Amino acid sequence: MRHAKGQFLTMPKTSRQLTVRPVTLREVAVVRVVDLTPGMRRVTLAGAQLGEFTSSNGFPQPAFASTGFDDDIRLAFCYPGQTEPVLPVQKEKGIEVPRDPRPLSRVYTVRRWDPVAGELDVDFVRHGVGTATTWAYRAQPGDRIHLAGPGSSKALPAGADWLLVAGDDTALPAIGRLLDEIGPDTRAQVFIEIAEHEHRQDFPEGPGVEVTWLVRDGAEAGTTRLLSDAVRNCGWWDGRPFAWLAGEHTAVRDLRRHLVEDRGMPKEDIDFTGYWRRGEVVTLDTDEAVPDPGKTRTPFEKLHDLTELIAPTAIRTAVELGVPDLISRGVTGVEDLATRVDADARALGKLLRYLHALGVLTETEPGHYGLTPVGEVLTLEFIVDSLHPAGVVGREMLGVHGLTESVRTGRASYASVTGQTFTEVRTEQDYEDRYLERLAKFQASLAEPIAKSGLLAGVGHLVLHSGGAGAQAREFVAAHDSLHVTICALPAQADWLRRDLPDTIPDERQRARVSVAGQSVFEPSPPADAVFVIRAFKTLADADAAHALRRAAENLLPGGRVLLVEDLLDTDDLDEHDGEADLLALTVHGSGLRTAAELDAVIARAGLVRAARHTVGWGTTVHELVPAGTH
Repeated sequence: MRHAKGQFLTMPKTSRQLTVRPVTLREVAVVRVVDLTPGMRRVTLAGAQLGEFTSSNGFPQPAFASTGFDDDIRLAFCYPGQTEPVLPVQKEKGIEVPRDPRPLSRVYTVRRWDPVAGELDVDFVRHGVGTATTWAYRAQPGDRIHLAGPGSSKALPAGADWLLVAGDDTALPAIGRLLDEIGPDTRAQVFIEIAEHEHRQDFPEGPGVEVTWLVRDGAEAGTTRLLSDAVRNCGWWDGRPFAWLAGEHTAVRDLRRHLVEDRGMPKEDIDFTGYWRRGEVVTLDTDEAVPDPGKTRTPFEKLHDLTELIAPTAIRTAVELGVPDLISRGVTGVEDLATRVDADARALGKLLRYLHALGVLTETEPGHYGLTPVGEVLTLEFIVDSLHPAGVVGREMLGVHGLTESVRTGRASYASVTGQTFTEVRTEQDYEDRYLERLAKFQASLAEPIAKSGLLAGVGHLVLHSGGAGAQAREFVAAHDSLHVTICALPAQADWLRRDLPDTIPDERQRARVSVAGQSVFEPSPPADAVFVIRAFKTLADADAAHALRRAAENLLPGGRVLLVEDLLDTDDLDEHDGEADLLALTVHGSGLRTAAELDAVIARAGLVRAARHTVGWGTTVHELVPAGTH
């Protein structure tokens, strides 16, 4: 990796091959309940809908599948006082989640899946008070419950010489399944934090596996440094490790930080999940075992929440100064923080007091602050990138300050707000590198199901226009032995892709079938059996999008087609996040999300017709387009 340290500098990324599945809602029944330890209950589920079945609205559904040791499912529960749960609506490919009210659901790991017996084990930690824990400790054979997922599975990492595994009680199901399924030659150091000695479980240990149990012995979960100290002081084996970390959010974050900053591990070689956060659970007055699902707000209160500007601005200011990160590293005093962030101590104190009032910070002693569970979220890189004005997403978000101008003119206002167009921002190599790095992380969930869908069957040469083209090309050439891919990208993107391909596609034979051409979507695509355009038109006006589609089809070989993926605005089921994306694209690019009718108009304007629609993965639509007159 380019930004890693020491011995990892030139090594390719390790990877966990991703398998994506459309999400299916299933109704199952409890068949067994067993207490494995005083702190862990196993509930075994079974039912006909774990096999192939047809949903009540007529959609055929595949059999349940789970191949990854840390696969998860979402269980749906009844709201207090209700006898039936709020459930998602099953679609042909995936589910649609209602918003008012939303389903009351919790995510749990698949501890064991036996397709022969048709049995699914889910382990529940007796961990504080919660909806799922309460259900599990009241469950009886015959009780019915709905589940959805897994939406994806990750294989064991390829390219690692040994595994470093660390987790607390909540990670026991995933760690147990991992140790059940790894091969006899796998080397692993495993550290597990539990509440009491009696909570130890009998896990298989191969000749190269060392399991260390760390007992809190009365200490409250999430308050010790047992895991952190154990990993920091462990013997570091030769070769390249892959780390899997799970448990309390803060502990996992600090462990990952240690592995990256002190051990020099590439971030791509670390999987980490904060299963839970320390914090108070507010329960119902009528049932102290069940969290309160929420309070009714008046229209005035809701409008206040929608229009309040100071809170989001103050939080973004704290992120821009780096305050949450510093507090998480132990810098807690106002004076010390002011020195570290080059701020006026009196003014910073005002900001910290306000963040305390918001519940982002807690005052640990006069003039010293800690992070609440909400504040802890502000230390996640993904969130920082969205809130910091120099972040990949944060920089784009600056455009919203010109919304009034854009609504008046119908054009982009980004240059008025920032002094440069967003096109100029995208020519900055550093920004483009970070943008593409971020984008690449999310591509496998789309690329893997496309690669296996049959869409590319018979395609010898594919031209690809996409921000995530490198990761997509990897999945495509891995699934199709004779496929050649040409990635078309602007110069800054092309430069990054050429540098990144050896890491993204470590197999030299597969990489030899991928090339990068420095050209825009407005130039005629090279001759090809298919041209794939993925989410490239949100930034373009209709005339420009039509021109780009026309250029994409210009050099199609006989029988060739254009494949198009584009996010749409569903006006029949308005979603606030889609609305946000639509307005932001207006201010930044002068465009926005198109409705289905608007996309149809662009396709017709390009001289193309839709030959077919295909639904892949988690409900993504791929439009298959051909020149008018050939269909």
